[in-house]
Amino acid sequence: MDMERLTVGQMARLNNISEQTLRLYDRKNLLKPLQTDEQNGYRYYSITQSARLDMIQYMKSYGMTLQQIKIQLDRCDTDAVKTFLKIRFDNIDHQIEELRRSQKAIGRTLENYHRYETLPKDDVIFIEYMRERKIYKYHSEVNFFDHNYATYEYMLRELKSNILCNDLSMTYFCNVGTIMRKENVVAGRFVSNEIFVFVDDDYTAERGIEILPANTYLSICCNDFYKERQYAGRLIDYALAHNYKIAGDYICEVIAEFPIFDRDQRNMFYKMQVPICLT
Repeated sequence: MDMERLTVGQMARLNNISEQTLRLYDRKNLLKPLQTDEQNGYRYYSITQSARLDMIQYMKSYGMTLQQIKIQLDRCDTDAVKTFLKIRFDNIDHQIEELRRSQKAIGRTLENYHRYETLPKDDVIFIEYMRERKIYKYHSEVNFFDHNYATYEYMLRELKSNILCNDLSMTYFCNVGTIMRKENVVAGRFVSNEIFVFVDDDYTAERGIEILPANTYLSICCNDFYKERQYAGRLIDYALAHNYKIAGDYICEVIAEFPIFDRDQRNMFYKMQVPICLT
């Protein structure tokens, strides 16, 4: 093997890349063959060109496009490379954080599917203890109970826009809920104009955050959007009939959402819950 006259195939094998990649670098003027036989058109590389090839692969692994790599190699500007790498480093940090949030969101969704499988189904009232939970809420001008499903979707659009405006990850949007404040629950007023998403315990923000305290909850589940008012009323009546004191705000939480649509409506399984004091 002549190290100063390597064929395309030999150069590719020595550097563990494909011949197609070498030809692409040739067309992009990133790495031209050192010699071209004028008679047969064969192209030959020198083993020493592997140094430039390594640099191209380094830069590609850093996230540079081929065009960016060519510019940097043509300019021979180390400072420009350092600037690019610093920006890329910071971007990777952001991507890692987004991946962590995405992983947590997937974990929450899997947990919610498990909850769906284990929770009592339609029409069963039960008592459970819920740990402290953190939510990010949005106040709408619309009373959820006064309108239909289309208005619920509109409230979700409001929430989604607010999430994006406040740089909150959309991975949280998979676990939403609505709130009816304690004073309305006690007074028998079906007023709910706050919609929220559950967020991670370590999420911090200057506004919009609220803590749902750990408590014993009276709960009931349903998969029919239009039965919430009926079931919420049953839940409150049950608490009063058993002399349970309403200890906080009523919430309705979407436990699971399925990729099945009826008349373009969401197929949801949700849990209505109200904190109570048993004694």
